[in-house]
Amino acid sequence: MPAPTVTTGPAALDPDLAALAEVRQKVRAARRAFDALEGADQADLDHFVRAMAAAGTAAAEALARLAGDETGYGVYEDKIHKNRYNTGFVARWMLQRRAVGVLWVDEEHKVTAVGAPMGVIAAIIPVTNPTSTTLFKSLAAVKSGNAVVHAPHPRAARCTALAARVMADAAVAAGAPEGILGCLDTPTLASTAELKRQREVALVLATGGPGMVRAAYSSGKPTIAVGAGNVPAWVGRSTADLAEAAEMIISSKSFDNGTACVAEQSVVVDAAVADEFLRHFEARGAYWMSAAEQASLARALFTREGGLDPANVGQTAVRLAATAGFTVPAGTRVLAAELDRVGADVLLSREILGPVLSVYRAADSAAGRARCREVLALGGEGHTVALHSSDHAEIARFATLPAGRIVVNTPALFGGMGYSTEVDPSFQLGTGTWSGSICSDNVTPLHLVNIKRVAHEVRPWRSVREPVSLDDL
Repeated sequence: MPAPTVTTGPAALDPDLAALAEVRQKVRAARRAFDALEGADQADLDHFVRAMAAAGTAAAEALARLAGDETGYGVYEDKIHKNRYNTGFVARWMLQRRAVGVLWVDEEHKVTAVGAPMGVIAAIIPVTNPTSTTLFKSLAAVKSGNAVVHAPHPRAARCTALAARVMADAAVAAGAPEGILGCLDTPTLASTAELKRQREVALVLATGGPGMVRAAYSSGKPTIAVGAGNVPAWVGRSTADLAEAAEMIISSKSFDNGTACVAEQSVVVDAAVADEFLRHFEARGAYWMSAAEQASLARALFTREGGLDPANVGQTAVRLAATAGFTVPAGTRVLAAELDRVGADVLLSREILGPVLSVYRAADSAAGRARCREVLALGGEGHTVALHSSDHAEIARFATLPAGRIVVNTPALFGGMGYSTEVDPSFQLGTGTWSGSICSDNVTPLHLVNIKRVAHEVRPWRSVREPVSLDDL
């Protein structure tokens, strides 16, 4: 038998070992960059952010094209808008605010809040929004004085790496230290898990499905993770413009072929206006599926184990129908199923990352709220509710639902991410303890710093022994 060939260097490494070695190398480089940033003020960091935002905007089209080609998900033009939203609208919002150094001063009570960077952030990137999420997390990390290492989804490794490289090259060219923005070139489940466990990692910032959220929180590191959203929309009898409400919902759900978890999944309509609303719904590109077509679509969308089939995520309504074995008009924007029940066994009532909407009629506002609560309970708790109503009392009742964002008379997608509303603009939307997350906010650079309070004495410390009266309260 011939003697075995002996090799040395990187080629000798088993692929899994090479991936783990890459994790350690990227994390240590990020830590060195973070240490080199010590003492950088907000003006320095904003200089880097401006350069990164400009570079990301210039690359938005190329990144969108690669993301679509690599993943097979979504709409090229919509992906451009997602990329530019983060490098334009969100970046501008960031640059108008402070994240490090003195954040605010309470002169009367002698308290000063100071933002302090956390360190190295491990950023988990989803396959559904790989470049836009990478752009957002890169900008947020550098704005807050941190370094970041991105872990792409294996099916989006090339486009995520390119987005990270665009951001890193721009930051370094502007004077940031090498290694401040890293990305795993050969991501695997094992290497992503290893990244989260690294001693140098201060925070895990994760976006993905429920399994990813559980894994992120089990890493033993402080974590902000957000997962799925089964978003209901209520259309009440006081809706000012039913045609516009129909257009909002369809535009939101069809945007990038439904790859955003903040988009509507179910529409609950007051019976008093249902017929008129549903006529507008159809006129704006909804195709009403028969019971047989609904069953065929459910079989195409979900695997035997009950999960979404990755091959059918982010496809057009026309293609999904063809895959399911039926034909719809060429201009169809969403596939609509009128249902009478919500449940895990009613597959089309679950979250679908595609242009598919379930529709329910409700006898009145109370029944509509109850139905929306059922939808949220099926994988959407903590995320978002969209309301179309002019009745302030009704809006107040629906606002008690367990969702982090209650957006009113606006598309769930554009309102929830902070474009058409004044919630903080973000591409990571917290879902709170309702769904096992620590954060219910739209995540911003202020979530990526430790906030210190410099507090001066304002009352004699010896008075702690004196009784305090509640009579004047």
